[in-house]
Amino acid sequence: MIVLAAFGPLWGTPDPSPFVVKTEVQLKMAGLAYRKERRRPPEGPKGKVPFIVDDGETIGDSVLIRDHIERKYGLDLDAGLSPRERALGWAAERTAEDHLYWAIVHARWAIPANFDKGPAIFFQGAPDAVREAAREGMGRVLHGQGFGRHAPGEVADLAGRSFAALSTLIGDGPYLAGETLGAADASLFGCLAAAATPFFDTAVRDALIAHPNLVAYHDRMMTRFYPELAAAPRQPQPA
Repeated sequence: MIVLAAFGPLWGTPDPSPFVVKTEVQLKMAGLAYRKERRRPPEGPKGKVPFIVDDGETIGDSVLIRDHIERKYGLDLDAGLSPRERALGWAAERTAEDHLYWAIVHARWAIPANFDKGPAIFFQGAPDAVREAAREGMGRVLHGQGFGRHAPGEVADLAGRSFAALSTLIGDGPYLAGETLGAADASLFGCLAAAATPFFDTAVRDALIAHPNLVAYHDRMMTRFYPELAAAPRQPQPA
């Protein structure tokens, strides 16, 4: 059985990592048996989560995991999609993972109140210096990426442009390619779930919920793949 390395449900999301959610949804789409185990990023071959262990082979990075399961198990998670729909899916995936993801990271790590009740829990029991070093390290990453050079409102404005573009692509849905679910839906849902949680009060979340069709899309995907969370009250969780 495939082992999926994950953090576990947290902050009202299936997993705090959108990439774990993406991979888990793709495993569910593929109909493959798997179990989740809590693992630390340094245990993975890329130094991050998710990664999978499949028949003794360890694969890191969500894109490479998808490649592996499609190749090994003879699957095509985009079956039924046209070449144009596949291309739009990849473009939407890059928008979610290479742009919106960093807005979410900024909201969690660069806003002190959110960091204190969110990512700081990963360092419980560690010396304060370790926690602060991690926060400052993420600050340097965000500065290099670019969002760390902006005010929170500017980050939210930039994220809002991506939400608006994705809202237009989805339209009335139900999925990115209309009636056909594709692999990119797993990626988009992972990022929307991370942005939508009410646990963090951020302008990025406000930019998302300004698009009712994105909220409806998020709810549809949550109900389909995580019905136990979809039925839970939408209340902020205690840190």
